[in-house]
This record gives sequence, C-alpha cells and structure tokens, in this order.
Amino acid sequence: MSETLQFNRRRFLSAAAITIAAGPFVMLDTADAKPGKAQPLAPSTRKQSTGNSFGAIKQVDAGVLNVGYAEVGPADGPVVILLHGWPYDIHSFVDVTPLLVSKGYRVIIPYLRGFGSTTFLSGETLRNGQQSVFAVDVIALMAVLMIGKAVIAGFDWGARTADIVAALWPERCKALVSVSGYLVVNLKANQEPLSPIAELAWWYQYYFATERGRHGYDENRSDFNKLIWKNASPKWDFDDATFSRTSTAFNNPDHVSIVIHNYRWRLSIAEGEPKYEDLEQKLFAAPVISVPTITISSDFDGAAADGARYAKQFSGKYSHRILKGIGHNVPQESPQAFADAIVDADGYSR
Repeated sequence: MSETLQFNRRRFLSAAAITIAAGPFVMLDTADAKPGKAQPLAPSTRKQSTGNSFGAIKQVDAGVLNVGYAEVGPADGPVVILLHGWPYDIHSFVDVTPLLVSKGYRVIIPYLRGFGSTTFLSGETLRNGQQSVFAVDVIALMAVLMIGKAVIAGFDWGARTADIVAALWPERCKALVSVSGYLVVNLKANQEPLSPIAELAWWYQYYFATERGRHGYDENRSDFNKLIWKNASPKWDFDDATFSRTSTAFNNPDHVSIVIHNYRWRLSIAEGEPKYEDLEQKLFAAPVISVPTITISSDFDGAAADGARYAKQFSGKYSHRILKGIGHNVPQESPQAFADAIVDADGYSR
C-alpha cells in the first residue's frame, strides 16, 4: 500500500518502482510475457457497511498461534482460503464470501498473525513478520482443520502469502488467485535504490524503521491506516462504519510488533528466525509457481498492470486480469470480479 500527500502513488512511480506493487519483489526478465487484457469496470462507488455476515468467529490452536477465522459454506464443499493484507482484515472478503458460498464452496478466512483475534500461544515467541511465517501459519491451520488442498486467494500481504504457499507447498494449493501478481521478496534485490519519487511513496516503510515510527503507528493506528486506505484506493468512497468494522482488528496486542517487524525485515534491519532460513533461501531464488493461477491488477499497479514483469513466474495454466477504476483492496472494491477469478482458477485445475 502507499501514501503520498495528495496524489495516487501509482500514477507517479517509475517503471522500476512499479515492480514493487504491494511490496518489493524480485526483478524478472519477462520479455516473452504476454500482457493481459483490460476488463473495464465502473469506478468504485460508496460501499456502506453491511455488518459482520460471518457469524461467530472460530478459534483454533495451529502452530504457534491461536487462530481466529471465519468459516462459511457447506462443510463438505471444496475449500477456498482467503487471505487479507495490511492494513485490512477478514472483512475485505465480506461480499466475496456469499458469492463463493452460492457456488458450493466452504470458505475459510483467517485473521493473519497480529490481526483480530489471532494471538500467540506463548509470550516467549518472537513476534515475527518475515514473509515465510505467514505461509507456515496457513499450512498449520490447514493441518488442524484437516484440509488437504484448497484454492488460495489474497491481496497485499495475503497475495504474497498465497504465492508462497503455492510455490513451496504446491501439493496443498489447488489453484491460486493473487492480486498484484508475484510478490515474493528477495532481500538482496530489495537493497537496490529506487527513483526518488518511488522512495517517497514508501515513506511509511522508512518511518517504521525508526522508534519514532513505531511509537507513532502505535499511537495513531486508526488514522494512519485510514490514510493508507484512501491513498491505496482513491476511487473507493468507503464510509466510516466500513473502516471502523475493520479497524478493531488493529487493536490486537501484537499488531504493531508484527507490522514493524515485517517492514524492518524487508529492509534487512531486523533479523528473521533461523528456523525459517531454509524457506527464505528457497524464496530468494524466485521459485516458479506451477499451480493453476489467475493474477489480478488494478489502477494501484500503474504501469505494471499488464502483468508482464511476472507472467513467466507461473508455469501452470495461467491468465491475467486487469480491473480499471479499482484500487488496491480488490476483493472489497470489486467482489464479483474477485469471486469470478477464484471460480475460474479452480476450473483450471479440473
């Protein structure tokens, strides 16, 4: 996501910077990639809060966490796991979920570590936000819920997590839907400077690198994150109730620690945990994803919206969709298009 003073960052980023939509990732050679075709949509309109249609949030111990998650749909239906990002929560999928349930899917929407009712089982566990741990969390949840394989879809941190599950555990991922494409971070590549305007767009990443930034985010979580929402989705005229419904997820006792560690780890100024180093080394090599995949871009992705830079990272049946007039929170701004992509990607696996 991003924030600048009065403009949409994606319209101003250089070509180099565009490759880091929703987070820096590996620079790729995509000379042979075929751009996707735009799917024209009307600009986002005001979306009023519809309340929590998920019912009671379930809790289960999985790995190092007690995970809070919504579950909707038939218990024997094919499983879809939906993954949110920062600064969002499970309600990004509140309008996607009934569309999927109407198709017979069992939909699982977990709060990521540091969000909502997901908490750590031990006070001694490092509040770790490095990229691989979120995928490990998903695999642990699937094991506890006895889910062998699922369609996995997400945006922002959730897209990166879905990418990683598909790359490292393809046997657990039936199909993939990823907003902004291939988002796997390479720490070495991430040390390369961007253009000044691109660096400006990442102001919060550098703010979070300071103790002042940590304190400022802690003190101003709601205002900070509402600003990110507005700048990441400038045409989405969400109401206060919609934002407030999600903002409660930021009251999690580990929220600030996870967010700060995530961005500091990306800048190589915070260490990850040694036990995940093997996973990270595999990810730094930019593994190709073999499962059936649909990637989605929106106005947020700017010049990178054609998907050309990452198309070669997907070796299975693959297509790319471009949503015009839509910002970063694709599932909440355009739920039908997001749900359609999941159903279609699942169809690729048959």
